[in-house]
Amino acid sequence: MDRTDRASRVIAAPPATVYDALLDRESLEAWLPPDGMRGRVEWCDPRPGGGFRMVLTYLDPTDSPGKTSDATDVVDVGFAELVPPERVVQRAVFEADDPSFAGTMTMTWHLAAAGDGTEVTVTATDVPPGIDQADHETGIASSLANLASYLEGTG
Repeated sequence: MDRTDRASRVIAAPPATVYDALLDRESLEAWLPPDGMRGRVEWCDPRPGGGFRMVLTYLDPTDSPGKTSDATDVVDVGFAELVPPERVVQRAVFEADDPSFAGTMTMTWHLAAAGDGTEVTVTATDVPPGIDQADHETGIASSLANLASYLEGTG
């Protein structure tokens, strides 16, 4: 599992605002689920060593069966490193019986001031082989677009 998936986007919000949205339960529920999914955070502990548990539900699971059940992906995310307002490092583990989704994926959210906004770069390492790379990068880009819409007040 040495594959790296990556996506980035400039968001018209300051780094501190973006950083806060990466740790806030209601914000995560609003922007993190990619297109075609909705999410519910079961618990959230926004501190180093804390994390959150999200249940992602496919709006139409016909072509995209879930990892945890036919219609859901359940992921436990731990906060491995929090550096306000520059970086959030997450360790994500999917709840799945299929061994191709096993393992701990690291998601690093790097925030850099870019003019009046923030360039957000997401780098995923140790991606389980069951997660298609093109689909994963599309999903990360979708979450970033949702984050931009959420913080820019256009969604």
